[in-house]
Amino acid sequence: MSHPIASPSAARVRPDAPGALLAVLALALLLLSLPYPALQLAGEDGFTLNPVAWWAVQTVAPGWVAWGTGLATGMAALLALRATPGRAATLALMLLTVAALGGLIALTPTEEQGAVGSGFWLCTGAVALLALVTVARVSALPLPRGLDAASALLFGLWVLLFWELLTTAFAVPRVLLPPPSSVAVALWAHAATLRDDLVQTVGKAVLIGYALGCGLGVAVGIAIDRLPFLQRGLLPVASLTSTVPLVGVAPIAVMWFGFDWPSKAAVVVLMTFFPALISTLAGLGAAGKLERELMFSYAASDRRTLLDLRLPVALPFIFNALKVNATLALIGAIVAEFFGSPTVGLGFRISTEASRMNMPLVWATIVVASAVGMLAYALLGRLERRVNFWHPAIRAAA
Repeated sequence: MSHPIASPSAARVRPDAPGALLAVLALALLLLSLPYPALQLAGEDGFTLNPVAWWAVQTVAPGWVAWGTGLATGMAALLALRATPGRAATLALMLLTVAALGGLIALTPTEEQGAVGSGFWLCTGAVALLALVTVARVSALPLPRGLDAASALLFGLWVLLFWELLTTAFAVPRVLLPPPSSVAVALWAHAATLRDDLVQTVGKAVLIGYALGCGLGVAVGIAIDRLPFLQRGLLPVASLTSTVPLVGVAPIAVMWFGFDWPSKAAVVVLMTFFPALISTLAGLGAAGKLERELMFSYAASDRRTLLDLRLPVALPFIFNALKVNATLALIGAIVAEFFGSPTVGLGFRISTEASRMNMPLVWATIVVASAVGMLAYALLGRLERRVNFWHPAIRAAA
């Protein structure tokens, strides 16, 4: 029985299209997969493996799923070869590739039913190449400013889908690496618990510790810059805060401030203080000699020079510290909760559920923490573009 996939001679390769060579390789892998068995299904005794071709798959999933998977893969490869890289063609290519990958996930048998065959893996390789083509096509499109992260989001989608496929095909135990579908189920089932954990860790410990640590770092940096004797006496002492190990200071903070959020906020203050201090000092020293001489020629006081010249020049350095501290604060609060916390918090949830081997919920908690960190970084980046609009780097990016 012939497979409903057109031959590569029917396509006119467009060498100017991004990923055209990958599309040729994908079509070749798809055609090569046809003579090989797609699945190896278990026999009646549970041990004998019977090779099953694409067009004969009936046990694990309906046959039309297998046919549709091959057809979607072939159409995507031909579209990548023939179509001009436009928005509509790229969207169609992406939808066909997603459909093909979804079909492969649906075809994957359980460990009791059998295993995937060589034809399955060849088709998976073809879909993986087409996924790379979609990322290249989206990156080459002239997208509006609000969609400039589309290629990164698409790459993340492919990572999740192939993660689901590979963990299912290799029958990876969930205690080692759960599939994204299990993590999504855990996110939905434990949404209320994760919300309370988020409020405890981020709404209290991270925000308060982050504000105090960054604020103290900037204030002490300005004081050290204004008073040179502090640079000789206070700066070496402040540098000690960057060398104190987190796993060493977290239990001490719990003993001093208790098991609730103040001890975690103290750890966050300690972690975010020194980066803010060093960045502030570097920024205050970045003002050029000509600019400072100009302020001196205008008889500007030290306070006026600080407010009108040196602090604006230091803002890019300070924002860099704020963005770095946004992730450090979250990490510090979560790790501090490992050493003692009330029965709520992201770190407490990770530690407790890991001991229970409930890895989908552990990964769901990690996803929540990562999403908060990325959101905080993105918001600070947007604020930086508004505040430092005058900076050449911001103007070049715009």
